[in-house]
Amino acid sequence: MPTLPQSSNEDLVCLPYGVGHGDEGVCLLVKMGPYRILLDCGLTDISPLITEDGLPVCDLVICSHAHADRAKSLLPLHRAFPQLPIYCSEVTSLLLPLNWLAETEGVPQFSQALPWRRSIEFQDGLTAELFPAGHLPGAAAILLTYTGFYQSYSVFYTGDFFLSNSRLVEGLHLESIRHLNPDVLMIEGSYGTSRHPHRRKQENTLMARIDRAILQQHSIILPVNTIGIAQELLILLRSHHLFTGRDIDIWVDGTIAAGCDAYLQLLPHFPPAVQNFARHQPLFWDEKVRPHVRQLTPELLPSIHQRQCIIITDTTSDLQTYTAGHPFPWLILCPAQPDGITVLPATTPEIAVETYLLSEHSDGAGTAQLIHNLRPKHVVFVHGSAPYLADLTGLEELQNRYHLHSPAAGTLVSLPIGDTFIQPAPPPDPNYPGELAESDREINITLPNSIASDPRWHNFGDTGLIEARWQGEEIVIRGISQREILDRQQELNLAPEIHCCGNCRYQRASRCGNFRSPLNGFKVTPDGFCPEFEAG
Repeated sequence: MPTLPQSSNEDLVCLPYGVGHGDEGVCLLVKMGPYRILLDCGLTDISPLITEDGLPVCDLVICSHAHADRAKSLLPLHRAFPQLPIYCSEVTSLLLPLNWLAETEGVPQFSQALPWRRSIEFQDGLTAELFPAGHLPGAAAILLTYTGFYQSYSVFYTGDFFLSNSRLVEGLHLESIRHLNPDVLMIEGSYGTSRHPHRRKQENTLMARIDRAILQQHSIILPVNTIGIAQELLILLRSHHLFTGRDIDIWVDGTIAAGCDAYLQLLPHFPPAVQNFARHQPLFWDEKVRPHVRQLTPELLPSIHQRQCIIITDTTSDLQTYTAGHPFPWLILCPAQPDGITVLPATTPEIAVETYLLSEHSDGAGTAQLIHNLRPKHVVFVHGSAPYLADLTGLEELQNRYHLHSPAAGTLVSLPIGDTFIQPAPPPDPNYPGELAESDREINITLPNSIASDPRWHNFGDTGLIEARWQGEEIVIRGISQREILDRQQELNLAPEIHCCGNCRYQRASRCGNFRSPLNGFKVTPDGFCPEFEAG
């Protein structure tokens, strides 16, 4: 791991120890003049943060929010250097202990809370100001400013941000930061250039899917992280019109219950609509108003087998604890990961597993919108899969205006501030040349095999089915997922007596498994048909 330079001509540089790729979290060391500031600490091992002399590599630490990928190594760092100042927002300081629930020793209150929208001077000439970033209660975007004798500059670090409002957190307000014009913007690129439906539409889609599963006599498991989506789901299930007053039990298990208890201490920090909701009924635990919400303790575990239910548990739980011996079929709904690669739990064929989108980060349009509002000289992208970040740095609208950086961990980034904009070198060409062959009955498009080396190809080619549509003078091609095929099958409302692939006993994962069929081994659509049909 390289070290930060000492020379005065490198007054503004960044050394990433972790940029959120794979299992590693985010940890960025920024040198501004004589000061070294550590932004977030999501490393698995803090040894890179200790110099050869046994000293910390930084003068202070600022944590953007309480998710593990940003905060999990703050406690080991504090224990190694008790005098090292660690700052965050007030809400984040209350949520941080949830990262160390397994600690047998008491976790000390080691972080110092900073107020919102007030410039705080840490050292001579070095100040910081926090802005609510959306995404999670207490999540902060951080403005660092250094005013030196010869030069002054500023860095704006978004942490994880979300421009849209969610149930428990208001989105990042662009009007509150539009005037900042920082020299450097360090921004997450979790979703790359992808675009998402509005957050409310995502919520309605998910609630409609759960409603349909309940009508089909399924019980449902929602494995999620300790804080964030877990509490959003609970509020959504308690307030959405499809579930208000509904006779269904919602059980909360694992570390999710501890996260809910921590959220109950944050009521004054929630949006007014949530505070008003809490005046009339409990925010989470409620055995009077339907749907009932209870904590699932070991002695209450047999209760889940008495009737249909919804279980919200943490991602590390053994799901067989719930499914074994249950009289109803199960549907497991997992949140889709920003990089498009969601690891689904291993289950039996009788248990359905699907993913859903309930975004906590801004999509590509929101990312570009934030960049254009702040108009920095440099943009440093972190926290996203390498292909997604490459998509962002490949956008011509960004290349023509800003110095773009997407460093790997351990790569020193120099951030010179000057009046002259030098066009950065373009990234590798993301286009794949192909050929088109037209016949009387079909059109074949041939692409090079190199396109399959991109990790996104796995999702695109999952079913072997694609859909094309015109967009102006261009054609957009997208892959059709297994979940979409199932949804379409349900939309077709295929009657059991219809002889079609959707009702055939040999149809597995949208592929024909009948060796007598001319479609054997091929992908099939639910309304397809062949003479070898056999009822399932």
